[in-house]
Amino acid sequence: MTKLTFTEKKDTRSGFGAGLLELGRNNDKVVALCADLTGSLKMGDFKKEFPDRFFQVGIAEANMMGLAAGMTIGGKIPFTGTFANFSTGRVYDQIRQSIAYSGKNVKICASHAGLTLGEDGATHQILEDIGMMKMLPHMTVINPCDYNQTKAATIAIAEHDGPVYLRFGRPKWPIFTPENQKFEIGKGIRLVEGKDVSIFATGHMVWQAIEAEAILAGKGINAEIIDIHTIKPLDEELILESVKKTGCAVTAEEHQINGGLGDSVAQCLSRNLPTPQEFVAVRDSFGESGKPEELLVKYGLSPQDIVNAALKAIERK
Repeated sequence: MTKLTFTEKKDTRSGFGAGLLELGRNNDKVVALCADLTGSLKMGDFKKEFPDRFFQVGIAEANMMGLAAGMTIGGKIPFTGTFANFSTGRVYDQIRQSIAYSGKNVKICASHAGLTLGEDGATHQILEDIGMMKMLPHMTVINPCDYNQTKAATIAIAEHDGPVYLRFGRPKWPIFTPENQKFEIGKGIRLVEGKDVSIFATGHMVWQAIEAEAILAGKGINAEIIDIHTIKPLDEELILESVKKTGCAVTAEEHQINGGLGDSVAQCLSRNLPTPQEFVAVRDSFGESGKPEELLVKYGLSPQDIVNAALKAIERK
């Protein structure tokens, strides 16, 4: 067993803010737009250092997407910032028509995603956004797992030509990936080698999977943990390589069971290597107000839920 530990806890949205500031210093084409949530998106340092490249559009998210699309025509690389619910559900038509359809180089940066938004409740805890965005042609979908990976992903997407949806969160979360990592879009990361079950996790659920791996090891089960930070394009090569070895799979995501990572992995396996698969995800329900850790337990996204799914998948081999 490879024991992964965390150094400290820090919110992934702060990783976005740090990455955006670094981009601002190194690439004068990068501009930032925000829909009245500068503090929540940690965009304040960029605004302070580059006031001429920061645009506060107010609570007008649809307008923000149109402005961003237009800026790309002049060679700018716009990063839009608001909550994930407002970055997708509220502006889906604008994203589809003005950004995805013509492949505009807009980076849609979305904070406060999933149940771990916590106390703000169901109206803000969007659990459908990955599915909505991955269905759009030309769109890249990224869901990093900790502060360091979010910072690295923010920097990396500026070099990618085309629209990107970057999803991150509100709570302080364990930091366990390298500080100066190279982020490769579309390339999953094998965090723990194993032979009995493949666990593919994304976002905050990667740490939950790491904790589940320790529990499984105590039961004599050797789980392989893979961080799927890019849901589209999906690293099918790594997924198939792992499942050929283990013979069964678990997917874990802070998203609806329909339309997210689990569906993407299932499509990959059904086309190439039909395999027993179990899904750890929210099961067709909205969230509610509560503390992030308690909500993850209530809605079936705890480390123990991943353990139970792994045991079931192994039984089905």
